Amino acid sequence: MKLKFKVQPYQTNAVESVVDCFAEQVNTSGIAYRIDPGVAKNRTEYTQASLLEAHGFKNADIQLTGAQLLANIHAVQRRQNLSLSDKLVSSAGCKVNLDVEMETGTGKTYCYIKTIFEMNKRYGWTKFIVVVPSIAIREGVLKSLEITAEHFTESYGKKARFFVYNSRQLHHLESFSSDAGINVMVINIQAFNATGKDNRRIYDELDDFQSRKPIDVISSNRPILILDEPQKMEGEKTLEALAKFKPLMILRYSATHRTTHNKIHRLDALDAYNQKLVKKIAVRGIAVKGLAGTNAYLYLESIEISKKAPVARIEMEVRQGGGIKRIVKRLERGKDLFIESNELDQYRGFVIAQIDANKDTIEFTSGQVLSAGDATGDVTEATMRRIQIREAIKAHLEKEKRLFTQGVKVLSLFFIDEVAKYRDYSQADDQGEYARIFEDEYEQLKSEYLGELALDNEAYRTYLADINVGRTHDGYFSIDKKTKKLTDPSFKTRGEGAGLSDDVDAYDLILKDKERLLSFAEPVRFIFSHSALREGWDNPNVFVMCMLKHSDNTISRRQEVGRGLRISVNQHGDRMDNPATVHDVNILTVVASESYKDFVGNLQREISGSLSARLRKADEAYFTGRTITTETGVLEITSVMAKQIYKYLLKNDYTDDVDQVAEAYHKAKANGTLAALPSELAPHAEQIFSLIDSVFSESQLPPVGDDRKPKTNPLNANFEKKEFKALWNRINQKAVYRVEFDSSELIQNCIRTLDKELRVTPLTYTIQKGEQANQASYEQLKSGQIFELRETGTEYGTSVHSMVTYDLLGKIAENTQLTRKTIAEVLSGVQTAVFKQFKQNPEHFIAESSRLINEQKATIIIERLSYDSIAETHDIDIFTAGQSKQDFTRASEKLKNHIYDYCVTDSKVERKFVEELDTSTEVVVYAKLPRGFLIPTPVGDYNPDWAISFKEGSVKHIYFVAETKGSMSSMELRAIEHTKIDCARKFFAEINRRIDPEHVKYDVVTSYGKLMEIVGNGETSA
Repeated sequence: MKLKFKVQPYQTNAVESVVDCFAEQVNTSGIAYRIDPGVAKNRTEYTQASLLEAHGFKNADIQLTGAQLLANIHAVQRRQNLSLSDKLVSSAGCKVNLDVEMETGTGKTYCYIKTIFEMNKRYGWTKFIVVVPSIAIREGVLKSLEITAEHFTESYGKKARFFVYNSRQLHHLESFSSDAGINVMVINIQAFNATGKDNRRIYDELDDFQSRKPIDVISSNRPILILDEPQKMEGEKTLEALAKFKPLMILRYSATHRTTHNKIHRLDALDAYNQKLVKKIAVRGIAVKGLAGTNAYLYLESIEISKKAPVARIEMEVRQGGGIKRIVKRLERGKDLFIESNELDQYRGFVIAQIDANKDTIEFTSGQVLSAGDATGDVTEATMRRIQIREAIKAHLEKEKRLFTQGVKVLSLFFIDEVAKYRDYSQADDQGEYARIFEDEYEQLKSEYLGELALDNEAYRTYLADINVGRTHDGYFSIDKKTKKLTDPSFKTRGEGAGLSDDVDAYDLILKDKERLLSFAEPVRFIFSHSALREGWDNPNVFVMCMLKHSDNTISRRQEVGRGLRISVNQHGDRMDNPATVHDVNILTVVASESYKDFVGNLQREISGSLSARLRKADEAYFTGRTITTETGVLEITSVMAKQIYKYLLKNDYTDDVDQVAEAYHKAKANGTLAALPSELAPHAEQIFSLIDSVFSESQLPPVGDDRKPKTNPLNANFEKKEFKALWNRINQKAVYRVEFDSSELIQNCIRTLDKELRVTPLTYTIQKGEQANQASYEQLKSGQIFELRETGTEYGTSVHSMVTYDLLGKIAENTQLTRKTIAEVLSGVQTAVFKQFKQNPEHFIAESSRLINEQKATIIIERLSYDSIAETHDIDIFTAGQSKQDFTRASEKLKNHIYDYCVTDSKVERKFVEELDTSTEVVVYAKLPRGFLIPTPVGDYNPDWAISFKEGSVKHIYFVAETKGSMSSMELRAIEHTKIDCARKFFAEINRRIDPEHVKYDVVTSYGKLMEIVGNGETSA
């Protein structure tokens, strides 16, 4: 397998946040300087030394003044909705210190590698040093540099030379200085701030380095320092050491900054979840609960929905011929546990009175209640660990059964305290306690799953059956170099880097062979490792995490779950990040050794604490001065506009008494029922709502689901109805699209549009003059407002120029997905006066030109698009894939006309639609179309919402495919949605053409009433 990388807007934004801080810096490629050749011990060595490159290439100085830098930083902060810095914050002897906050799992390593290439492209800087706090992170950075090399070569046409600093291999340092290309050195802090002999060599004059000090050679290059996890490098000793590198600037990347400098980018836990950039988290908690007057051991695994009545999966003790054994039973209402246990006295009186599938509880006739995940009776630590291991294996197999057909390998990670619990070398087979438990539970669950797998899942059945239990789990720890056996890793217990192991061997397979772990050919699916393995572990396909260890207050739950947040990849190395299905596929299950409520409560508090930098009040002051982007340029929100937004929030109860955003706002937004903004604000609705979203409220916290809540949701008898089969046979047709147009027509349309509509806002700057007041009141002195503004002037156009070098053709070609040749023909055809606007404001010229060209491109696509049917149809298994487990927090009540018992809806509009469909006397059967039913379009695959079959004779159109939207207003539907809907109309027109013009009707509806208008009268909203 080869991991693939693609340009993603959110990562590009992170890169531009850094690079734009230096706008107008002149591109100076490599300032040459004379390298100190050192002093040789003899003539031969002197000759060799003199043959070294005579010149090195260092980073050019930052030419911008402090005021210019701060102005650039403010511009970046405004578009990020960040608080404006009042000054440049110095640290480690450097005046430029930029903080980039990126949530774990969103690819910060990729971002700073891309930033290196972009800084080189725009400004000519070539010397970069990545500083890391541990061996694990160092190995991860090296792996990232290696696997992204080809990707960045394709994007930038050059490669970066990278290496790890080693005081015994200083020839790399010579090349670092003398090479004119991009050079990246990776160094861990122990190499320059520890007291050991090898660590001090960086400051010593070395005979094997021509009597030079490595630190002097490094500092001569004026390197740009990139600190990965800087919160572990904030000690006074480390900062003093970093100053000796004489950095040009310091860029700090972390999800959890402790010290703030000039923060210029934020992608926190809330942003990452809302933008679907990380996995959704689900939890299986286990709570030890005492039931009055009994020692009976009981563990309620889960409640299953069956066709008849809910069934409880309960682990209990059962008398057998060989003694008493704990086994799992599936029990219905009315079952007597005394009888089920073969008359063990501790179960007398335990008769199941009620099984509640909605609350996930069972109640006994005694009135005692157990919830899913509750354990009672003789619950020792060994019992708890066995339950955890079983739950982790169950979660793994459930995910694997669903994801195998999509080519996604599922990995599960167990964190343990010590190797002996997994590998016990005092035993004949080296098996530790956890390894034995794992193999026992795995074999039992494997047999159960093989027996339940449907016949149409033969490929997964074969895969599961063929993997030997002894080969499917392994432990990744340190390896003793003498005995070649696993050993507990040594890791620092205090100070900077506490809890991080510095043993390279512990991470080899995890970090260096991650592609192998992702392949189905590799049998290892369950990984046991040490709890100290925190930062650095970044395999994307961890779907289950199990904490088989005592609570450790030095490791937060956020750090633990962070190891599994990355978006998964399939066997081709493609990210499974389709926005429509990303959180159906990417769900991380955490098996905790505490109750669901306790784990989630603590995790939410940690996430909330990490968002402390977010502003919490949506008042007038917050909105005033913020900027939004319009068709004519950047618009600053005035105090009048800010008051309108504030009153809008108050009027609709979207804020509370202390101006914090209320839950009602977030619910309304999720359901598509937000009140309309005042007419003058409506054109900017999307950006204004984005500003509101940036204000933190507790109701925004990412939901953490209970992994036991999802139920089985099998296809029911409606799926077999002749009316549904007839409907499915009519729409089950695949097609390919063609777009045939003359590129010259597109070019001419673009030229006409640019000549007519392209308007670029000139770059401006404001000059304000003021002086100290003749007299100042106490209040003015206290607030610092003792100066009076006397004069304001604005400079436009020709007096202000950008000094940044732009790849005009490349940028517009990238934005429009057209060739450079096509863009060149368009720009060469526009009027000279129009093209001259480029110099006035290059960024706005590029953005506006791209937008106008894309509009013309979209128009031609729709006009010239056609579909051709092909012989291929959809497999029937798209109805079962992903349906075995769903999040029922958004599910309907049990339905009578749907092909499943339950329907999981995405909005209030859909929930209302389902209620009316299911009670309609005209509807025979309907289905929420599965995610796998996709129509290809030039702007991405499209998944319609509903397929409906009506009673014959009740309506004009018996077979209908519907898309539900809360509004049909063109202002409220995104352009991409419009395009997909237009493409779908042509797709169904092609299907109808082959059979019958009234064969299947497709349309967009806002309600059941609108649907009946269309199917009853034959009208269309097209």
